[in-house]
Amino acid sequence: MKRRTLLKALGAYWVPGLGQASGTRLWLGREYWANPIQDWRRNGARLECHISGGDRNVFWLTRELDEGQGDFQMQVRLGRLDSSRPLTPGWVGFRFGMKGHFADYRDTAVRGLGVDAGITHEGELFIGKPRQGPRVAFFDSLRLEARGSRVTLEAGGQSISEEVPAQWISGGVALVCHAGDPPRGVPQLREPNSPNSGKPDQQRGGNMSWWFEDWSLSGSKVIDRPERAWGPILFVLYTISGGLLKMTVQLAPMEGDEPPCELYLAGKLAGKEAVEPFSSTASFRVPRRQAGSAVPFEVCFQGQRYTGIIRADPARKAELVVGALTCQGDFGFPHKEIARNLKALDPDILFFTGDQLYEANGGYGIERAPVERARLDYLRKWYMFGWAWGELTRERPCVCLPDDHDVYHGNLWGAGGRKAEYPPPGGAEETAPAQQLAQDSGGYTMPAQWVNLVEQTQSSHLPDPPNAQPAEQGIRVHYCELIWGGVSFAILEDRKWKSAPRQLLPDARIRNGWPQNPVWNAARQSDVAGAQLLGERQERFLEDWAERWPPGVEMKAVVSATMFCNLATLPKGHTSDAGTPKLPVLPVGDYAEQEKLTQDHDSNGWPQTPRNRALRLMRTCLAVHIAGDQHLASTVQYGIEDWNDGPFAICTPAISNIFPRRWFPPQPGRNARPGAPRNSGEYLDGFGNHMTVHAVANPHRYGVPPQALNDRAPGFGLVVLNKVRREIRLENWPRWADVTRPDAKPFPGWPIIIQQLDNGLNGARYELHLPQAISGLIRVHRKGEGKPVLAFRSREGMRRLPIWHPGAYEVRSGARRWLIEAQERG
Repeated sequence: MKRRTLLKALGAYWVPGLGQASGTRLWLGREYWANPIQDWRRNGARLECHISGGDRNVFWLTRELDEGQGDFQMQVRLGRLDSSRPLTPGWVGFRFGMKGHFADYRDTAVRGLGVDAGITHEGELFIGKPRQGPRVAFFDSLRLEARGSRVTLEAGGQSISEEVPAQWISGGVALVCHAGDPPRGVPQLREPNSPNSGKPDQQRGGNMSWWFEDWSLSGSKVIDRPERAWGPILFVLYTISGGLLKMTVQLAPMEGDEPPCELYLAGKLAGKEAVEPFSSTASFRVPRRQAGSAVPFEVCFQGQRYTGIIRADPARKAELVVGALTCQGDFGFPHKEIARNLKALDPDILFFTGDQLYEANGGYGIERAPVERARLDYLRKWYMFGWAWGELTRERPCVCLPDDHDVYHGNLWGAGGRKAEYPPPGGAEETAPAQQLAQDSGGYTMPAQWVNLVEQTQSSHLPDPPNAQPAEQGIRVHYCELIWGGVSFAILEDRKWKSAPRQLLPDARIRNGWPQNPVWNAARQSDVAGAQLLGERQERFLEDWAERWPPGVEMKAVVSATMFCNLATLPKGHTSDAGTPKLPVLPVGDYAEQEKLTQDHDSNGWPQTPRNRALRLMRTCLAVHIAGDQHLASTVQYGIEDWNDGPFAICTPAISNIFPRRWFPPQPGRNARPGAPRNSGEYLDGFGNHMTVHAVANPHRYGVPPQALNDRAPGFGLVVLNKVRREIRLENWPRWADVTRPDAKPFPGWPIIIQQLDNGLNGARYELHLPQAISGLIRVHRKGEGKPVLAFRSREGMRRLPIWHPGAYEVRSGARRWLIEAQERG
């Protein structure tokens, strides 16, 4: 094979100035997906597995084996990278007929099972599993051939043949370099009960490091899939707000010697930006005053042209449709059911409210150090996010809020961005894992450079923060206002400044957010002075945002990672939620009796006083709250001083639920609606916060395969803000729904439709009688006070305004002002 042809076959032709030069590159090429990327590299024309471990493999994205009759031949040249040390147990060779559990090539690339064929560390040839096959003392190539169901492997002058079930002669192919136990035979593809169903051990170690060259696949069964090539441009994220377009272009792992990225809008060059190699991103800022019409965009890099649409601002639409998602485990990846539904619903904007990835996503454990390998470990998991949602984000604005798992924390109390420190030696708590002890101390366990990698990839395309001064250690901030479609969104960071409960509540003996002192009462004892939730800087921002109404803003909403209450229960005797994944899942209609309300300080039910301050500010502008994180789809109305005096909130289902929280309170709620479920109505949560529960989607045996995925109630949320009727529709949809069907329904209890005034005023005890009907921007101040208690826009003429407290109020509408005494509502 000619050198140029070989480089093209390896997906290497894009590399600048490669030619026949040697030298290594991190990225193998756009035809390949490496598992994991940090253990593979390209050296000239070779693919090298330079770190030994279990199930290291390279999946061929653009070629696969057809289901029909025919034959194929696959071959490769190979050799050891380190022949100075003896081989450890393992094998090297091919995997063919690969299939994933979720009928998508991306799932197959990451988690696919197939038939293994190769040579063990002892030189034995095998197909499926070793069976005392022929042995070779030396080999420099492998050749695999299939005719019908008969498969033959040749190496070193020896060969072996096996009959393989017909279903395993079709599917994907990969190169494999495996350190560890030999294969167990032809896999059994059945309904999975865990993300790693059927996969071999993936631990690092051993001495099985090999190079591969001249990998080829031919025959009548081979199908070319050029549309599946991916990169070097992987996906883009963008927002438009205040006349500014910001876009982050995510690239495959870069080296730092690449030319700049170019952005074209409607065919005209709009910007040229250098690649930031650590995050492998290019960031664009383009002033764009005309946002009334859609504009095609094109990003150009290394010969690739990546296209999409900059949406027209939907300000003139009566309704703004928001798609809301959270918590992307990889079980069910690439989540195409949800992506298909969102494509059909065509939301105007997407909000991902945290945990865009988990540490375990894609397998192969977690690498926290050194920082270079840790960044590749993160990027691989982040790439899976873009692989699932990139077709949606190239056509609409998208917001991502990094949360705890995005920065490799089980729970995160950011404490202003400080470095998390291990507690001093001594004490019983030293028996806990070091990572947990560090995160309990408050701050970030990963280096600031790495945390900023997460910030850069996920949130650098958000509108500029009002105060961009970094937090401690130079960690970036991303809280901001985004105005889109006539709605102003306050995007909050509810982890970065939050206090660590372990430091402030020593008598509670907090472990991972949970009090271990059996007599501790969080409702009475946890609300201590000095505890922060949003931090002073964000509270000032929220106060300013709540009373400021730029032209064109009709309604407001707050977006943050998690809810401002603790909506969860556990069986009595549980002192943490560590056992949640193992709790029995009940049939639909059954109820878990005698559970207790939880006191999880990771929730934003704590700390209570700053929680209430934030809710009063949200109530000022009648903002609805959009959140995620809790793995329990729910809709509540917050209470501040009483029930129903705060905003409504929606917590969306987890995309893939690895932590199935539940809500089975021991007593029915107060004042539940007639016919409402037993677990709805007015409650005090474990921190004593008022909350009215309107709908919950508990884990249940829904009878939808795969049950291990769907019994945990995964899905997505939809928030529809009608600016004409001043109406908000809240919906939580199950993953398995098909919204294109006329009989499609969200989870039971939804949709929930509220009015703008319901965000804190639906239960108000007093009202202001106005001398005439008013509309437009309305401000209400307590007599003699400068800050408003209400500031909102109304299209309909209002003669009465609900208000919570008695007294005299100044009502302002344009140039008109009235001083009015509140009266009790009739």
